[in-house]
Amino acid sequence: MALRKTATVAVLAGVGVGVYYKTLASPAAQFEIMSAMGPAIRLLDAETSHNLGIKAAQWGLFPVETRPDPPSLRTKVWGREFPNPIGLAAGFDKNADVVGPMFGLGFGFVEIGSVTPKPQPGNPQPRVFRIAPLKATINRYGFNSLGADAVDDNLRDFVNKAKEDPSIKRGGLLGVNLGKNKLSKDASADYSVGLTKLGKHADYLVINVSSPNTPGLRSLQGRKELEELVKQVMDTRARMRWGLSGPPPLLVKIAPDLTESDKQDIAAVATKLKVDGLIVSNTTISRPGDVANYPEAQEAGGLSGPPLFELSTQTLHDMYRLTGGNMPLIGCGGVSSGEDAYKKIRAGASLVQVYTALAYAGPKAVPDIKAELAVCLARDGYTSVSEAVGADHRQGGH
Repeated sequence: MALRKTATVAVLAGVGVGVYYKTLASPAAQFEIMSAMGPAIRLLDAETSHNLGIKAAQWGLFPVETRPDPPSLRTKVWGREFPNPIGLAAGFDKNADVVGPMFGLGFGFVEIGSVTPKPQPGNPQPRVFRIAPLKATINRYGFNSLGADAVDDNLRDFVNKAKEDPSIKRGGLLGVNLGKNKLSKDASADYSVGLTKLGKHADYLVINVSSPNTPGLRSLQGRKELEELVKQVMDTRARMRWGLSGPPPLLVKIAPDLTESDKQDIAAVATKLKVDGLIVSNTTISRPGDVANYPEAQEAGGLSGPPLFELSTQTLHDMYRLTGGNMPLIGCGGVSSGEDAYKKIRAGASLVQVYTALAYAGPKAVPDIKAELAVCLARDGYTSVSEAVGADHRQGGH
């Protein structure tokens, strides 16, 4: 209790500092000052810290990036221009509460969700656990969501503001990650409801079949199940009316805990149905390396952070190989530096997502990762991200 009180006082003091830094500090200093509050925030439990981060963004305390991205980071995927390839993974802004402030951090794209059709509370608390020495997290949130109607309202508000002031998005793209309700018996119907209600706001959509925290969800990655699911969702998308730019790309988010046969099946379905891309990967139920030495490793849930990096990157490498490099992949899992992002790109990612690094390093993780990625590209003679995509699959690495 005393620790929580100390943390609360420290955070409130930080709010006062925030008022100062938002008015007087340079952009670089804003990122440093806000990130320096991290140790105090992490005195609170992980979920409270997460919620406090959302509140800080809503209160306008997050820094706003005004410095231009290095030209080498600009890239094009699905015919859409991204100012940089670094995006926010789903899970932080589950209900589209702070889309604008997250774009303000300088992300090239922001993915909200997962969003379920009906509101649901998720799993009982506590459900998020830090392994601080490894900068890792285990969570079993279980798709806690306000539901598609509430998120529809939030997204409509954001999209309307962005129409009035396009600079809010900084040229970035908005992704919407769709989930199913825990008690639903018809997964296809759930994802189709999400698509119908939220697709109009999205620059791309994601079918999340890989969270380890919803019973039976990962079984939807099986060949027969996945093909039926994706086909029905695609049919729903085809029946809807879209603007001149056409329907948003539809991606599938997969787990890292897959056998070679599983990977082959997913690649075959994605290729056959012409899925627009894959996100590789979600959290892992494994406890690799030193993770097993910590008591939190006994908690059920998905592991994220640096210990996930090797497994998720190998899965990414395999999916690029199995799809012949013909399908855009988003690399996700364990990215905490520009060098990590670069390794994802070389393994086959056209875009890269982060989340846990933001929880440990604070907002400055975003400009730091982008700056280091630009250095990595230049070091190896690449003038653009697209030139480096899949480099590890080519003879000589180029």
